Order: sequence, then structure tokens, then C-alpha cells
Amino acid sequence: MEGPSSNPPGIRLFSTCPPSTDLGRRTYLHTVRDIARWSEDAGCDGILVYSDNRLVDPWIVSQSILDVTSRLMPLVAVQPLYLHPFTAAKAIASFAYLYERRLCINMVAGGFRNDLISLDDETPHDERYDRLIEYVLLMQELMAGLGPVTFQGRYYRVKNLRLTPSLPVELQPDFFVSGSSSAGLDAARVVGATAVKYPGPSSSELDVLREPIPCGIRVGVIARETGEEAWRVAHERFPPDRKGQIAHSMAMTVSDSEWHGQLSSMGRAEADAHPYWLTPFENYKTFCPYLVGSYRSVAHELGRYLALGYTTVIIDVPASRDELDHIRVAMEMAEDTDAEVDPTR
Repeated sequence: MEGPSSNPPGIRLFSTCPPSTDLGRRTYLHTVRDIARWSEDAGCDGILVYSDNRLVDPWIVSQSILDVTSRLMPLVAVQPLYLHPFTAAKAIASFAYLYERRLCINMVAGGFRNDLISLDDETPHDERYDRLIEYVLLMQELMAGLGPVTFQGRYYRVKNLRLTPSLPVELQPDFFVSGSSSAGLDAARVVGATAVKYPGPSSSELDVLREPIPCGIRVGVIARETGEEAWRVAHERFPPDRKGQIAHSMAMTVSDSEWHGQLSSMGRAEADAHPYWLTPFENYKTFCPYLVGSYRSVAHELGRYLALGYTTVIIDVPASRDELDHIRVAMEMAEDTDAEVDPTR
């Protein structure tokens, strides 16, 4: 059964499971299990599990995470093209029945364009979010267990369909949706999901103050006692990589994800005086910005995001157990930071 996390009420911390393309077959499962244990020990509430055409099935990866943890919630990426909403609801209910554990669901509307073409999906960007809304609403109705479900939508239709085993109220999943586009934000509002952004520097994120829905950010964090030590670790972990820069440019041509374009348009990293850093993203080593610097510097930037109203932080794949300990220090300092935000700026 789930136990309490160590995070303050209202603030959720998720880590990220490594993609299977980054590791060999013989080491992948061992690494996933290690990172899951580290994440739980560090007080994370959950762990993001990726999904796309190239990766190991996220439901199977999530089962391996449940096998070695006691409360960590897999945040399972679900692409509507891959399975019917009844099948996704059945998987959630089955995990609850077998493990008495709760999952979270990260709804993925798109992805790399070539992946969508391979699946014969030419649906325009905003219409994919219309489909996602129907998908989640049908799942939620099935999981509510109030009786047989009849649903007549544009994309999905069922008649007198019942979900068994039933899903207890306390194990109902939370939903997450990308909030980097207006269509994604609209979808999050309709289905009651947390809208997740790949943020710019906190000074550029003031719009979240106006959102009536829970919002989260996805960032990497490298924090140490001093900024010099943190930047040394960052540059050693993510050195410039010409092949990665070419891969990043190629990915830009086959992705219609608005967050991808938004981050790319921000240009190269700023001076070391500011913790916001895009080099790992620009070198195709990860898909989110990083915050790098002393505990105090990183905590101040994180604290500003929290002051803006973000309630969930999804950190990038942790490099080690010790790295999660460093992140926890910065997070705890951020939660204690009295970061002022001027909404008129």
C-alpha cells in the first residue's frame, strides 16, 4: 500500500525513468529498478515512464517499478494511438487489483511526426488534443465504476461497457497533459489534469499565475554547495557534442510539439551567473532545460516557479543516488524560500 511521501502538502516531486534506447538490453532493467529505489528513498512521489515507437512498453516497465518499491507511483505515458481507452483503464484497474497501488497517467497527444506517419495518423495537432479529451473522459467514466458505460464520441464509441475489476476511489489515477500549447492547456482544463510545461526561466513564466488548473514543470537539476562545483559536474556530464547538435536539428524537423520549438527558440545557454541552462537539450542529450548552480541559486529559481503556482516538479533522469540527494537539498531549500513574484513584470 502507498505510504506518505516526504514532500510538503501540495508539492509533488517526480523523477524520470531512463529511456530504453539509452541503455543496452543487459543493463536496462537493472538500471530502471535502481533508479526507482533511489527515487523512493529520496522522497519522490512518482517516476515518469516514457513511451514512443522506439521504447520498451511503459506498462511493462511500470510493473518492474512496482515490484521493487512500496509507494512510488509510475507516471505512465499513454499515447491514444497505441491502445483503446478501455485497455488503458483495464491496465490501471489490474495494477490496483494486484498491487493495491496507484498510477498516474501522462497523456501524450503527439510525438515525433515520423512515428505518427508510421501509424497512419495524419490528425492535425489541435485535433489530437480533441481526441485526447475523449480518450480521458471515457477512461474516467469507466474507472468511476458507476455502472455500464455508453459513450458516443467523435473518436470513441462504446455501449454498456463495464470495467472489471473495479477501481477503488483511493486508487484513481491523476492525469497529466502537456501544457505548452493552448490546445494542451484546454485539454487539461476539460479533463482536470495537471498541465506540464518545459519552462523558460522563471521570469518568463508569469502566465501560470492566471491558470485555474494545477501546473507542473519538467527540468533537470544539478546543484552543489558552490556554483563552481555544480558547473564542473554539468560540463563533464553534458559536454558539447556535434553529433547531438545535428540530431537535435533533425528532431526539430520531424516534431510539431510546441514545447520543442519553444525551447529551441530560446537560443544558447546564458552566462553561468544564471542557473537556467539549455546545452543538454541543444545537444540532444535530454528533452528539458536544466537548472545548474549552488544549492542557494537553484533553490531560488525553483522557489520562484513554486511561487508562480507550479505544484509539481518532474526532474530529469537522475545520474546516481547521490544526485537525488543533492536535488532534495535544493528542493527543500526552495520550499523554504520566500520568493517574491511580481505579476506585472
